[in-house]
Amino acid sequence: MRNISKSFPGVKALNGFSIDLKAGEVHALVGENGAGKSTLIKTLYGIHQPDGGEIVIDGVPTKINGPADALSKGIGVVFQELSVCPHLDIANNIFLGCIKNKHGVIDDRLAHEEAARLMEEAVGLRIPSDTPMKDLSIADQQMVEITKVTSKGCRIVVFDEPTSSLTENEIERLFKIIFALKKKGVGIIYISHRLEELPVIADRITVMRDGTRVKTMDYKDTNDNEIISLMVGRELSNIYPTYKRTIGEVVFEADNIRQGTKLDVKHLDVRKGEILGIAGLVGAGRTETLRALFGADEADEKHVKIEGKEYTFNNPSEAIAAGFVYMTENRKFDGAALGLSVEENITMASLRKFSKRGRMQEAKAKSNAQEYCKRLNIRTPSIDQKVMNLSGGNQQKVIIGKWLTRTAKVMVFDEPTRGIDVGAKYEIYSLMNDLSDQGIAIIMISSDLPEILGMSDRVAVFKDGRVTAVLDRKDADSETIMKYATGKLS
Repeated sequence: MRNISKSFPGVKALNGFSIDLKAGEVHALVGENGAGKSTLIKTLYGIHQPDGGEIVIDGVPTKINGPADALSKGIGVVFQELSVCPHLDIANNIFLGCIKNKHGVIDDRLAHEEAARLMEEAVGLRIPSDTPMKDLSIADQQMVEITKVTSKGCRIVVFDEPTSSLTENEIERLFKIIFALKKKGVGIIYISHRLEELPVIADRITVMRDGTRVKTMDYKDTNDNEIISLMVGRELSNIYPTYKRTIGEVVFEADNIRQGTKLDVKHLDVRKGEILGIAGLVGAGRTETLRALFGADEADEKHVKIEGKEYTFNNPSEAIAAGFVYMTENRKFDGAALGLSVEENITMASLRKFSKRGRMQEAKAKSNAQEYCKRLNIRTPSIDQKVMNLSGGNQQKVIIGKWLTRTAKVMVFDEPTRGIDVGAKYEIYSLMNDLSDQGIAIIMISSDLPEILGMSDRVAVFKDGRVTAVLDRKDADSETIMKYATGKLS
């Protein structure tokens, strides 16, 4: 891709960006959210048409007229938001009616046989090809997407944040598939915020910032500090802001949280101005516990107190009214209304505050949204911009602004930095520190151990729906947390 430019109303997403890809290499592409990575890949895949520049394949300038045209030219993309049809089965997701018999009629039997063969051959997965996609895990859905791309004989494959929702074992399986594609001469562009993956997977790396190429390097010639500095345009010696908190009395406490055989949590508490980290493996019951406390899911039993007052919380509205707010791990489905504007998202949890005699006070709502955009450094052309057009980090800050518009006493951050870049992570961490300084009690659920260790005053470790340990910061390290998370204490 040579000197690619692309603009949208009010935004120059790509500004003369260039990148090259060799056969049989993994070329990592990194940059902050909003750097232009998604626009670049959508341009390569034909979703967007460039305003300037050219795409060259095997030395020949090539126009890509859309995703189908891209696939026909050997370009495949495995997007972070998987493009699957959940109610169709595996075979139909791979072929979508492309396999026909000699009479030109779709051959369903042959499609299922071929899908099963390709799944085993491409990704080593043996699953009945008539299984609906909605019944598969995210990891297995991703395997179907990879099979679909490789079945087209693609020579260029883009992986967009492929490990963001995978376990360690699933990541290991994915890397084996990528190495196998490399051996076949497939060129791979690998987009990731997880810098720790790059030594394992990357041959070369290109850093993007503000729609431009900052630098392309052999990975062996660089390091994380240089990459981060190039991404954000400044030195970040420590991603976790240094902060000394003043911690007060217990604000939130919960006892005897039970949900069938899934949950049996005896006690949790968090103090004024404290950040309580919630650690544990996937499926340990961390999110389930907090959702039950918040009233989003039913519990057989729970006893909740905020500032000494007892609550039941039969639904989230009751929790929110009491000053207990929850920022979900899935911001694109539960946290933000992506099709609405920044202003509408920030005000939606506090409509009564901006209403008088049943009518919306537009000027007051706009002023509030502008104040939080400035306060939280939300990067948006205007408060009228739809949230779907913002980067992940800015979407997260809009959600925080929504809840800060209310008076919060306890805030739950569930995977607060999943899928956002290093610079945006630093800003989210700084915001969390500011909130704790205001006396808000914070509960942070995270699968990122460095994040848990870098931000938490105490760490509650979960295993099988139970709290196995509560550790002070001075007693917490990765090894100790993992021992309690796995139950391997000897």
